[in-house]
Amino acid sequence: MADLRIDLAGIPSPNPFWLASAPPTNTGYQVQRAFEAGWGGAVWKTLGDPIINTSSRFAAVHFSGQRVAGFNNIELITDRPLEVNLKEIYETKKRFPDHAVVASLMVEPKREKWHEIVKRVEDVGVDGLELNYSCPHGMAERGMGAASGQQPDLVEAQTAWVKEVARTPVIVKLTPNITDITVVARHAVKGGADAISLINTINSLAGVDIHTWNPIPHVGGLGAHGGYCGPAVKPIALSMVAECARDREVSIPISGIGGISTWQDVVEFMLMGATGIQVCTAVMHHGFRIVEELIDGLNNYLDEKGIASAAELTGRSVPKYANWGDLDLNYKVVARIHEETCINCNKCHIACEDASHQCIDRLTNDEGREMLRVREEDCVGCNLCSIVCPVDGAIEMVEVGGGAAPMTWNDRQAAIARLNDSYVKAEVV
Repeated sequence: MADLRIDLAGIPSPNPFWLASAPPTNTGYQVQRAFEAGWGGAVWKTLGDPIINTSSRFAAVHFSGQRVAGFNNIELITDRPLEVNLKEIYETKKRFPDHAVVASLMVEPKREKWHEIVKRVEDVGVDGLELNYSCPHGMAERGMGAASGQQPDLVEAQTAWVKEVARTPVIVKLTPNITDITVVARHAVKGGADAISLINTINSLAGVDIHTWNPIPHVGGLGAHGGYCGPAVKPIALSMVAECARDREVSIPISGIGGISTWQDVVEFMLMGATGIQVCTAVMHHGFRIVEELIDGLNNYLDEKGIASAAELTGRSVPKYANWGDLDLNYKVVARIHEETCINCNKCHIACEDASHQCIDRLTNDEGREMLRVREEDCVGCNLCSIVCPVDGAIEMVEVGGGAAPMTWNDRQAAIARLNDSYVKAEVV
């Protein structure tokens, strides 16, 4: 069995699987049940001045037969008194001393407010703090959450205020509702953050009831934008984690969040730079016991790869993630259809004809059977046919050597600049 233990900026955990700050971490009862199930850590539902939540507050996007492909919520931070939460945090940490208990915090952007809540929370024995600068709804309208997280200078200032009094590691939770997440990440580092977590939810409206015309969800006929999460946001989250991981000015550990549902998702996030991960929607959909599959899957994967520790995965794919201008323009792949496994559904031909480069021909073989064949000289290797094909392995993307040396767009532009410079010099002479 591989070693699944991680250490996120000084916060040890028996495995990389944490619950994100959300409804599943609202009470000590829930967090303790999660630890019993096998979760390594939990970020307590955000603490601050208690609020009043609406009744109808969740919605889901179902797609092509899949329930909860995406999830939308307009729920705010904890609606329970701070004293009650602190008592339960103390009891939970006392019962599970080896598990990571992190408190998520959100208050007005005032130094004294941050100092007060940090001191009170750390007194009950939390392992770390997560600063919620990223909730996109409700709290943002009050100048907190994403409203402060979208202002890099304010992120830096608030983080510095927390670090003035914090005795435990400080994690800054970043909002995806911004042009460039690395800008805010850099300011979190400047403020003294020990780690960052990302992403929080994305601004969204789940839908509109076409019969009543009410937004979904609605509160007495009125709706508001909420936060979007679940499997649908995973590619966005993974990209933002990778961008922060490869940024040299963001050289602190990352807790990856966003659409994680399977052990394969966990591996992807860790390969792209996450030290550990946090899960919310998958637990809301399937319950705490999904951690058993995550643990077994990661253990088996590490054993198959001959990797002794989960921590060895972190960042292994980051060097492979580059800017578009650094990609080799002379690299070429083409599609090849395997006749023995092709079921002649014609989806690849339709996709290529209507939406790509018209290079798949419908032919008849020597036995009079219809077949599909790619004209490789016209194929641009876009992958579309293999994506729409319903049979795994029926279409293979094959690398073909063109004989040309590697050349990126940046190489090409540099070569053109040198050529233009030589022309200018020649004219001067």
